[in-house]
Amino acid sequence: MREWVEAQRAMQHAGIRRLLVISGERAWCVAQAQALMAALAQEVLWISADPALPGALPPEQARQLLGSERQHAVFDACDGLAADALAALAGSLAAGSWLLLLVPPWQRWPQQPDRDTLRWSEQPQPIATPHFVTHLGQLLLQERESLLWRQGEPLRLPDWHARPAWQPPQGEPTPCQHALLARLRTAGPGVWVVTAARGRGKSALAGMLAAQAPTRCLLTAPSRQAAATLSRWAGEALPFMAPDALLAACRQQAPDVDWLLVDEAAAIPAPLLHALIRHFPRVLLTTTVQGYEGTGRGFLLKFCAELPLWHDLRLTSPIRWAEHDPLERLLDRVLLMGEETAPAAAAPAPPPTLITVAQSDWLARPALLASFYGLLSAAHYRTTPLDLRRLLDAPGQHFIAACQGENVCGALWLVEEGGLAEPLAREVWAGRRRPRGNLIAQSLAAHGGQWRAPLLRSRRISRIAVQPGLRRQGLGQRLVAEQVARAAASGLDALSVSFGYTPALWAFWQRCGFQLARIGTQREASSGCYAAMALLPLSAAGEALAHEAGRRLARDWPWQPASRELDLTLASGDQGFDQEDWRELAGFAFAHRPLEASLGALQRLLRHSALPLPALRAHLQQGITPPLLAQQLALAGRKALLARWREETATALTALDNAQCQQWQMWAAGD
Repeated sequence: MREWVEAQRAMQHAGIRRLLVISGERAWCVAQAQALMAALAQEVLWISADPALPGALPPEQARQLLGSERQHAVFDACDGLAADALAALAGSLAAGSWLLLLVPPWQRWPQQPDRDTLRWSEQPQPIATPHFVTHLGQLLLQERESLLWRQGEPLRLPDWHARPAWQPPQGEPTPCQHALLARLRTAGPGVWVVTAARGRGKSALAGMLAAQAPTRCLLTAPSRQAAATLSRWAGEALPFMAPDALLAACRQQAPDVDWLLVDEAAAIPAPLLHALIRHFPRVLLTTTVQGYEGTGRGFLLKFCAELPLWHDLRLTSPIRWAEHDPLERLLDRVLLMGEETAPAAAAPAPPPTLITVAQSDWLARPALLASFYGLLSAAHYRTTPLDLRRLLDAPGQHFIAACQGENVCGALWLVEEGGLAEPLAREVWAGRRRPRGNLIAQSLAAHGGQWRAPLLRSRRISRIAVQPGLRRQGLGQRLVAEQVARAAASGLDALSVSFGYTPALWAFWQRCGFQLARIGTQREASSGCYAAMALLPLSAAGEALAHEAGRRLARDWPWQPASRELDLTLASGDQGFDQEDWRELAGFAFAHRPLEASLGALQRLLRHSALPLPALRAHLQQGITPPLLAQQLALAGRKALLARWREETATALTALDNAQCQQWQMWAAGD
């Protein structure tokens, strides 16, 4: 233990952090970690899903560590490795810290089911993650300043080379921070964006700016805790408001301040952020280049590109630990969180070559993996380590890369869907079951009324990205066309895609051959857009599904909330009460289909029924809100009101045709 303690002192002197992986049976791993940390006699944070460990923080609560600083930690991954929680924990560790990672026996680990896969694999049971485990293991063994201790072997600490003494900043700005502060102090109106990897002092920089005039600045962040570092530098006088509360206040009267400071901006929904910054003359946004909550590179490309005037500021040198920190270096490689982006294609360059990549290929071609994942991260700023784990090990994934040499300039990622048994598909339609996976197939059944959708075999486009310099040259369409040919040759029924509806995006998917199948009933918080789903049929069954989904969307369109906001014209066609309406309303009246999915059929029912149906007519024809309507009808709340709507629908169907009503009631019951 003496060597262990001396090693930690040397790490503190050098300002670095290291990783020790302890591999073996869980009880042994926990015992060794407890003994090692007891020898240090310092603060230790445990991350574990085991409630028997006193004081341990569950992995799903690791986001609480945002903005905090800890000394030493143990991450229990014996039953499952939450990669986003591991990244969050590492970012909170101070210079001189050890991170102990507890994992299963080394040879058994690649084939051991990982409980964390239940979050991202779309499988009903935990699955093994051999590709990610092998990827991590290979990089760990290449890293000279990280350790692996296996059960049955002694712990050997190498004679690491001496590092120079590290001097942390003593409350003063670093040269890089000083230069940026000078620019911000004389800044004119506009949006200023500071991006940096963790530990570079971006929040401290914003706090230093606020400290000079705290009453002329206002702070917002995903949570007060997330802005703890900024607040500490700014002092107690800096006011804080949650983003949604601040926007509500701005709609009355915007606070009179010189600066709005937004810490961890990429973690705030884009529509909310766009709405906020319009109310302030100067806005300073800080965001992490790449981390467990998303990527700042994509934030710059997607969010900031829509701003009329913004300034790009960067911090590159760490201030919370020394340069070339072993822990940061290893986890950046394991989780592909480095700052480098795929280089732009040189001009002139040969046309990109399209290649199909199997999951087993990633380990043999690590440069291809880094380039492919890096392009997706830059294009989608909600990309997190869970996406990397899904890419490497989730079943049913398909990949096509457009390559110029070793550089990936286009990427397409698809996921298998469908193939459910008919009884399960009908249960999904009825709202009684929602198994994991099959995002679009299940949504078309549960919300779009297409009960056959889960029966068909399809592939959903999960991600598509093209390097900025090669966009609008047909490369995205080439990628989709290649997958269309492969999917058709495999006997699939359709390709599908879900996207935040904008005219430009829909025009792209139309050019690729897709047909609109569904539009959501409310805007998504993350994008501010209505979710749209589209199909590209490949078989007769796929053609029938696409036709019926399009017909249903057009018939229901006049009563959809999106029809009043989107520049999209759909021919509504015949509004007669037909057999599909009978099916839909039997599902609403006698099963668990939601009101929002049945709006069109309910409106047609009200047109054809002579009954008073007061609860339905008050809401759907008179526009009375559910809370007010429940109060008027002396009902306990939304749940009781929904029951009343279902009762009135059943009454109206029975009055229209009792025999047909009973027939469809049996169908909705699964008989």
